[in-house]
Amino acid sequence: MERTLAIIKPDGVRKQLIGAIIDKIERAGFKVVALKLTRLTKATAGEFYAVHKERGFYGELVEFMSSGACVPMILEKDNAVADFRTLIGATDPAKAADGTIRKLYASSVGENVIHGSDSIENAKLEGAFFFSTQDVVAMHA
Repeated sequence: MERTLAIIKPDGVRKQLIGAIIDKIERAGFKVVALKLTRLTKATAGEFYAVHKERGFYGELVEFMSSGACVPMILEKDNAVADFRTLIGATDPAKAADGTIRKLYASSVGENVIHGSDSIENAKLEGAFFFSTQDVVAMHA
């Protein structure tokens, strides 16, 4: 089983989309093996997105991700990383495929309701950022 990290971003939480997004994720065959509601500080958001520090949108991203509660979760499924990237759609909701989470719920590139790990390696690092091994519940059926 492969794992990936998903984060329902502050705009998704503000729009009260937690349940709708998790329902879409579970209907796509993912199992939620860790989940919490939290709020990132500017420092923790900056640390999480440090890979983007040199990019022009970094400051705006840190500001946005610390603007309200978010819901990080670890998801499990065969081919989890690639399948989740397909499920969430393109970063720009206007370019996202019909039926994807971003096409359905996102309003802009900057406020695109959800984060998904872009590689197996990053999924492991990102998951460990939010959850200890004790927080992850094995759900193998």
